[in-house]
Amino acid sequence: MQTLKSLLSIGFAAISLTLAAQQPNQVFKAAGTPANPKVAVSWNKYYDHGGISEICKKIAAAYPDLAKLESLGKSFEGRDLWCLTITNFKKGNEQLKPGMYIDGNIHSNEIQGAEFVLYTAWYLTESHADTKFIQELLEDKVFYLVPTINPDARDSYMHKPNTGSTPRSGVIPVDNDGDGVVNEDSFDDIDGDGHITLMRRKSPNGRWKIDPKDPRNMIQVGPDEKGEYELLGNEGIDNDGDGRVNEDGYTFEYDPNRDWGWGWQPNYIQNGAYKYPFSLPENRAIMEFVMKHPNIAAAQSYHNAGGMILRGPGGQEDVNTYNAQDVAVYDAIAKKGEELIPGYKYLVVYKDLYSAYGGELDWFYAGRGIYTYSNELWTPYLMFMREGTRDPFDNKTYDFDRYLLFQDAFVPWKEYDHPQYGKIEVGGFKKNFGRAHPGFLLESDAHRNMAFTIYHCYHTPKLKISEVKERDLGDGLKEITATVANERLMPTHSSQDVKNKIEVPDYITINTTAKVLAAIQVENADLNQTTEQKNNPQTIAVPNIPGLGTVTVKWIVQGNAPYTVTVNSKKGGVASSSSK
Repeated sequence: MQTLKSLLSIGFAAISLTLAAQQPNQVFKAAGTPANPKVAVSWNKYYDHGGISEICKKIAAAYPDLAKLESLGKSFEGRDLWCLTITNFKKGNEQLKPGMYIDGNIHSNEIQGAEFVLYTAWYLTESHADTKFIQELLEDKVFYLVPTINPDARDSYMHKPNTGSTPRSGVIPVDNDGDGVVNEDSFDDIDGDGHITLMRRKSPNGRWKIDPKDPRNMIQVGPDEKGEYELLGNEGIDNDGDGRVNEDGYTFEYDPNRDWGWGWQPNYIQNGAYKYPFSLPENRAIMEFVMKHPNIAAAQSYHNAGGMILRGPGGQEDVNTYNAQDVAVYDAIAKKGEELIPGYKYLVVYKDLYSAYGGELDWFYAGRGIYTYSNELWTPYLMFMREGTRDPFDNKTYDFDRYLLFQDAFVPWKEYDHPQYGKIEVGGFKKNFGRAHPGFLLESDAHRNMAFTIYHCYHTPKLKISEVKERDLGDGLKEITATVANERLMPTHSSQDVKNKIEVPDYITINTTAKVLAAIQVENADLNQTTEQKNNPQTIAVPNIPGLGTVTVKWIVQGNAPYTVTVNSKKGGVASSSSK
């Protein structure tokens, strides 16, 4: 019989062999992927709030010069709303750099957004050492990454009985049937297998039959056909005796994406609205963070599903909020997104989908002037790299499960004696399939969506003093002309920002001991169209610096002292040039 000592020796030897098999000198780097990351994360699975917290803390600890972790506040149940700030902290103040905000998982069942946000933080930090583009990006820009803004409901969705479509909301208790007990008649895992699937019962009046192409599937019969089964909905029991199954907790669900302070409507107009704008603590924490960070110029909120790159407006009433100049910016970035993420389509919410009021998209853009998209993650296109459908009774879905997932996503039908329905059958797809990515596609789509957000961030303003000229006017006077260029697509102020004066103007300042007598903004140099700024001539307030455009200003100064020209823009950052 082996002694404990010998068993331990064998165990340690096995561990040593495992570690030795993963030494850096035995790894051949795949292009575009960190070969030996400091923080080892498997991107083919999903993490609850505890797992997310651990990954965030590891990234911040491994890369203190690139990542800072903070809690933006607490959820309804007291969980931290983590935010990773990613930039090169050795290269300037992060709040003086154009910012890209990304969040995910506002809806509890739309889980993969959190992994996509985490993947972005991981990739930026792990790739910084040997990828010049990432190095330059993090010198110029800052990312604010919030993996989940609904952590309570995420954990509830993962750890409690649910389907792939429920719930969407959070965990604030709701008593829908007025019996004084909250959520007592929601889903029950009646057969105890850990999954909420479908219930069906044989019936001569049923409108469903078994699909002859795949016995797992159900198909509706035609008007002249005789059915075999009736579908009874998801697993559950009428616990409160009101004659309805699974209705309590789901008849009304507040929707965190109807809680934002732009175009908000009460629940009788916009289903899902809660008490008032920002009545949910999680959304309020995000709002307060954004208000404190006027450098945020671009944003992304990850949802699922359908393979869409969405922009607002949510309601037709706001169609004129998005003018032609801003739409041109949105279109250019989103069209690139369609190339980067195969199967995804660029759409406008109210026009191509439905009207939605009080949404995050509209508050970020219309309320704060931030160019914002919402990507609906996962598309059936990814199953066989061709157009598909999200219909759970579509045969391609069953083929994908059969040939690529080896039937891991489906619970076979089996008999069950239901206390209300009698002899039934229970079976169907698990909640981790249909809206969420299968593991082997999770990292791939995370990378492509991350690449889109990096492209989005790249085109936040980048300012440069492109030219400074001097002209001697005689009598000790000199004209100094400075041209400020914006090298990216986005202007320093969206048209909504300019129209509503959301953010302060951009300031172009000449710092010199010489006396500054006059300040002039040049509208058209060829036609000599200018505007003099009467007050405070040392600093010229410019309402906007256009994307891929320039602004020219002039000063008349008395004296021959050296000078520095500096442009300071909340969303465009800081740039300067000094005289020789």
